[in-house]
Amino acid sequence: MSLRRNLLAAACLAFVAQAQAGTVIDNANGYTLNAKNQLVKFSSLAFDDDGRIVAVGTANEVAGRAKGFRHVDVQGRTVLPGLIDAHGHVLGLGAIATEADLYTPPTLEAALKSVADFAKKNPQRSWVMGNGWNQEIWKLGRFPTAAELDSVVPDRPALMQRVDGHAMWVNSKALALAGITKDTKDPAGGKIERDASGNATGILVDGAMDLVRAVVPAPTEAEARASLDGALAEMAKVGLTGAHDAGIDVGTDRLYRDYADHGKLTARIYAMIGGAEADFDQLSKNGPMQSYAGDLYALSSVKLYSDGALGSRGAALIKPYSDDPHTHGLLFYKNEEIMAKMEKAMKAGYQVNVHAIGDAGNRQILDAYAKLLKKYPGSAARRHRIEHAQVVALEDIPRFRKLDIIPSMQPTHATSDQNMAEQRVGSQRIKGAYAWRTFLKQGSRIACGSDFPIESPNPFQGIHAAVTRQDMANVPSGGWYKEQAMTLQEAFRCFTLDAAYAARQEKMLGSLEPGKWADFIVTDRDLFTVPASEIGKIGVLETWVGGKQVYKK
Repeated sequence: MSLRRNLLAAACLAFVAQAQAGTVIDNANGYTLNAKNQLVKFSSLAFDDDGRIVAVGTANEVAGRAKGFRHVDVQGRTVLPGLIDAHGHVLGLGAIATEADLYTPPTLEAALKSVADFAKKNPQRSWVMGNGWNQEIWKLGRFPTAAELDSVVPDRPALMQRVDGHAMWVNSKALALAGITKDTKDPAGGKIERDASGNATGILVDGAMDLVRAVVPAPTEAEARASLDGALAEMAKVGLTGAHDAGIDVGTDRLYRDYADHGKLTARIYAMIGGAEADFDQLSKNGPMQSYAGDLYALSSVKLYSDGALGSRGAALIKPYSDDPHTHGLLFYKNEEIMAKMEKAMKAGYQVNVHAIGDAGNRQILDAYAKLLKKYPGSAARRHRIEHAQVVALEDIPRFRKLDIIPSMQPTHATSDQNMAEQRVGSQRIKGAYAWRTFLKQGSRIACGSDFPIESPNPFQGIHAAVTRQDMANVPSGGWYKEQAMTLQEAFRCFTLDAAYAARQEKMLGSLEPGKWADFIVTDRDLFTVPASEIGKIGVLETWVGGKQVYKK
């Protein structure tokens, strides 16, 4: 009897030991922020088998909390909290790998060749699709035309998305399928570019893109899964353990839940419902969802639009464009219309995140928040945001702090736009553009992202841009409006704790502290000692989410 009792006791002890088992990351050159936003170093990190951190510190400090744990020696390599992109388009990132690449061709001729090659290799595709063109880089002084696209794709409709996602270049077949003729009126919040005779040239800006989108076949489920697989793989490779997906629909929500349920979601997704219309009505039936499947997925915010983008002159400006006095850009909605959408989401309990790039777009949304937060004061706790906050009138910047609106900004937008931004807005308005230091100085918390696939998803390139105000070629020398740069610690924080804060997730993500999820990366170089010019070249060796390794180089 005693032998049986002893065996039973031993089995119980073994079960308890097994239940309490976990992993220790040893010999790390580790950095994290603490609750006081101080940078602290560590050499050991322990987490249990549920993926929660139990101890961080020196090997001796961690040893007592990690008895019986497995040990992984990272051989002095740098360990950082997993980086979070506060504004991206996840399925879009995966889709671009399956479409024509117009990010790299330096001229219109090279871009047309890229489209022609892609069309030739993909004869089975009913539409020829591509991404990434930028007429500023081609130095055209104009937009490309449908006739030019016809010269390489005459047999099928073709659709090429501009780099900022706010204009598309289509061929004549696509215009015909969409029913766009000389008599088609510009839709609300959109513009059909026309020639001197009033004919559509093949460029559709913002709301006008919907005319063509309405006739593009929806991706199949297999295509959507391939896009998500591709995006998750790319995110893990560059050290992103989380992303805020800026605008999803019912189908994407279903896909995320399925991936989370089956252990395939290898990054934490904080999703924003795209718009306040039919998708919102369906997805909001049960109210906001702040956590699903162990914080792998959240759906408690809404993404709305105020205006377009600067490159296509769709961003709404208070005064005309400096390089085109005939246009102010486009507000998508009248003040009462956008306020009704914001109120609908706010009233239903959601965080409201509104895209605003131009100073008129930002002012419209700040005015709406000022009225709505008086009406729904309790809603302020949801940490409403303006996505991009790119060109803001200097007198409007303090209103972000006063209203407690988070500026969700993308550092690489500044370094990509430096070749045209000042031409668009002039030497005075540029002072309130990409104004990170001005926002930080007043106490605003900036949530940093990339707006991938418009920019590279690599967060180290974002940190590099934030610190240097230079592109990846370290141009211009000394940095573009360098007085608006962030310190390295601020840039690190805006891709970790402040990105988590913007999703109300700072108590579980954003730093490596006991009780939080073990989301971390191992890198080939030390972020805090490498020359600033090389930050964007830091490589990720391992990515871990919830204590599970999801990438190893």
